[in-house]
Formats: sequence, C-alpha cells, structure tokens
Amino acid sequence: MIKASFSLRFILPALALLGMAPAWAAAGEPAGERFLWIMLLLLLARLSGLVERIGQPAVLGELTIGILLGNLTLLGFGGLEPLKTDPILHFLAELGVVVLLFQIGLESDLRAMRQVGWRAFLVAVVGVVLPFLLGTWVIGPWLLPDVSFTAHLFLGAALTATSVGITGRVFKDAGSLQSPEARTVLGAAVIDDVLGLIILAVVSAIASRGGVGALEVARITGLALGFLIGAIVLGQWLAPRLARLLARVDSGAAMQFTVLLSFCLGFAYLAHLVGLAPIVGAFAAGLILEAGFYRDFDHDGFHVALRETLKPGEASLKAEVHDLLEREHAHRMQRMVEPIGFMLVPLFFVLTGMQVNLQLLADTSTVLVALLVTLVAVLGKIAAGLAAGPVDKWLVGWGMVPRGEVGLIFAAIGRQLGVVSDALYSVIVVVIVLTTLVTPPVLAWLLRRRGRG
Repeated sequence: MIKASFSLRFILPALALLGMAPAWAAAGEPAGERFLWIMLLLLLARLSGLVERIGQPAVLGELTIGILLGNLTLLGFGGLEPLKTDPILHFLAELGVVVLLFQIGLESDLRAMRQVGWRAFLVAVVGVVLPFLLGTWVIGPWLLPDVSFTAHLFLGAALTATSVGITGRVFKDAGSLQSPEARTVLGAAVIDDVLGLIILAVVSAIASRGGVGALEVARITGLALGFLIGAIVLGQWLAPRLARLLARVDSGAAMQFTVLLSFCLGFAYLAHLVGLAPIVGAFAAGLILEAGFYRDFDHDGFHVALRETLKPGEASLKAEVHDLLEREHAHRMQRMVEPIGFMLVPLFFVLTGMQVNLQLLADTSTVLVALLVTLVAVLGKIAAGLAAGPVDKWLVGWGMVPRGEVGLIFAAIGRQLGVVSDALYSVIVVVIVLTTLVTPPVLAWLLRRRGRG
C-alpha cells in the first residue's frame, strides 16, 4: 500500500507536467520541450513496471500507461494529443522497434534451434499457420466483414506472434527452464519469429501495392528467406573478420558498442533496400553475432581486475568465479545494447498504447469481437502443442499463447500503412493484453499440477 501510494504521488504530478508540456511547446521552442516529454514518458513507463510485482511482464504496464495517457480526452483533457503525431517521438519509437528485434536476435541461439529440431519446428509451423488462417479467412471475414481483406491479413499476421519472454520468465521462476517443454517452446518461439517476419514481409507488400499474385507472394517469401539465410551465412563469415580489423583501431567499449549498433542499423537498411521491413534485418543481425565475435576486443576492466585479485586465492573459488565471468562474457553484447533499449523500447510501447481509442471499446459489438478473436488466438496456439510429440502438450500449447511485443509491432505497422483501422487496432491490442494476462497463471498452475503428479 505504501509503495502504491508513493507511486501515485509521483504519477499524478508527472501526468500534470506531461499535460502542460504541449502548451509550453507551443509557446516556446518545440525541440527543447521534447526533452521534457521524453523524460516524463520514460519515467512513467518505468513506474508502470510495477506490474512485474504481480507476475506480469513490464511491456503490459508500458502499454497500459500508454492507453491511459492516450485517452485522457475522455476526462476532458486533450493536452497530450500532439504527442500521438509528433514525428521525432515516432522516429525514436521506430528505432526502438529495430533495437528490440536486434535484442531478440541476440538472445536467440541458432544451435539451440537445431537441438530441439523437428519438434520445435512443427510446433512453430502449426502455431503460425493455424492462427494466420483462422484470423485471415475465418474470424476476420465473419466478425469484421466491413474491413478490407488486407486488414484481415494483418489480423491473421498479428495472431501468429509469440512472446517468448513472458513464457520463459514463468518457466524460469518454476525452475523448469531446462525441461523438454521449455526447450521446445523457446526453440519454437524463435522459429515462430522468423516465420512471422516472413508473413509480415508478404502482408506489408500486399498492403503497399494493393494486392499481389501468387508468384509475387512466392518471390517475397523467397526474398525474405534468402535474405535471412544469406545474412546469417555471410554475416557469420564477415562479422569476426570485421571485428578483428576494427579491434586493431580501438579495442575499447566505445568501439564495441559502435560495431554492435552499426551491424543492427546496417542490416536494417539492407532489409529496407531489398523491400523487407527493417526489423527483419535487425533480427538477422542479432542472429549473426555470437559471443566469440568480441574475443579480439578488451575485456571489461572490472572482470580483468577481479581475475587478477583471485590469482592467489583458492582453486575452487577461482573456478567458480571463472565460470561466472564466462557466463557474463557470453552475454556481453546483450548488456551493451540494453541501455539504448531501456530508453527507446518503452517509448515504442507507450506511444503504441496511446493509439488505442477506448471509446471504440464502449461499443458492445467491438468488445465481443475482441473476446472472440482472443478465444481464437488462444485455441490456435494450444493446437500447436499437439505437434510437440512425447511431452506435456498443454504446457507447450499454453507456452505459445502470449502475443506480447511482436504482435504489437505487426499491428503498429498495419496502422502506419493505413490498413488497420482504429477499431481493429484496438481489438488487436485487447487480444494481446488478454493473452499476456491469462498465460502466466495458467502456466504456473500447469507446472504445479505436474509437480504434484
């Protein structure tokens, strides 16, 4: 209660300041006032992370605070409306999406994908194809007959996504991260991301060009697959050589960070150049880079000093610390990218939430559509668990249910292209919120039941 009241004492003045910022910007220099907007949005996004205390992912809190900020007009307060269309804020949000997909790629392990093999591949295929077909050709035309077929495609694409972070957190908290079910879900989620990005590339092309034929769909699919495979093969050959060359110029942290971000943005641009979404390139860049990529650069000064300090120490302590440092070193790239992600990624989710129009949800039919689409979204992923083989199919199926950040990205891109209407966008966000909320308690219950069995 004390923590909640403290948060409210901070949030309410912050909301007031944020509401006054557009008026100040009109009277002063807009570029300078944006600093205030960004500061307050970031602080509110971080405070919204309090939802983690009740077992929910931080992204849900960021999305919720965005929805609240974007709908203050319902209370007669429209001071935040300029933020929804501010070009600088939206550029930073788009950069946040690119960084987010780069981080997802860095966390994905190609070797782990190969280890789980066909089981994870089949789960991913069913978990992508079935929701996409149901969203595009069944639930979309049935519940939303007045919107275009391209909008139905984006609905189906948004339903293909899986948020591995939410499921992984539940398995980790239960001490089941190395179970066959967890490994299957985590491997399938990576493949799910790849397949989902290919679908996004095809659907975006259809939206941009007003429709494409079967040959064009095949061409775009081949282009996306070819880009991912080519980028991975070429990048794994090029990355260590380029790193070795640049390390001779400067092997410090500044060069390491510059090389990482350059790979992310460079591959995002290459994807854009060949007609794919930049996030496809950012994801590919993350897949390319491995821990060995940094072996020619200097180690962190603290790590070096700690190793030196332990030289005269006990052998067992040295071995334990050595293993700890090696594990930390394996995640060095993720650690270096995190600070920029801490700034940019929450901006994307807050601004995404601000685009949701709660007035549309006052319509009973819209709420009913959202609930039915949520039901289809859950059933489509649970059905994927049936392809998991000799493991707990319910655990695998429910593990694939949460949509999270990837589904939001799909919906946001559809909205930017002018295909996804405000009503459909709000429906998709509700589906993402509900699937994100319901999954952790269900998974935890299934894990406890299996433990008792």
